[in-house]
Amino acid sequence: MSSVASFRGLNVPLVLGLSALALVRPLFSIVGWSDVLGTPATPLILTGGITLVWVLIVGLSKVREPVWTLVAAGIGYAVMATALSAVLSPIANGELEGPLAKPMAIIPMLLTNALWGLVAGGLALLLQRARGNRPE
Repeated sequence: MSSVASFRGLNVPLVLGLSALALVRPLFSIVGWSDVLGTPATPLILTGGITLVWVLIVGLSKVREPVWTLVAAGIGYAVMATALSAVLSPIANGELEGPLAKPMAIIPMLLTNALWGLVAGGLALLLQRARGNRPE
C-alpha cells in the first residue's frame, strides 16, 4: 500500500481524539499547573505520559496504520494547539502569542510533532507485532 493510500485510510475520529488528548500539555500551562513541578519536568512528564497513552491505545488495538495514525495525531495536535493559542492568548494576555504570532515557528512545530508521532507510532507498531495483534 502506498504512503498516500495508507494516510487516506486513517481512523479520523481516533486521530482527532489522540490529538485532543495531547492538549493536556498546553492546558496544564494555561491553568498554572505546570508551575507545580516546574520546567522542564512538567513538559517532559506530560509528553512521556501522552506518548505512553498513545502507544497503548494504538498498540493494543488493531489500528491498520499505527505509524501514520500517530504521525497524523502529532500534526493534529500541533494544529489544535496553534488554534487554542490563537483563541486564548489574546483573552489571557491581551495580544496574540504563539505560532501564529511567529509564523516562522509553524513549520518547525509541525515537524517536531510529526516526529513525536513517528516515534510513538513506531513503538505502537512494535507493540502490535509483539502481541501478534496486527490486522490482515
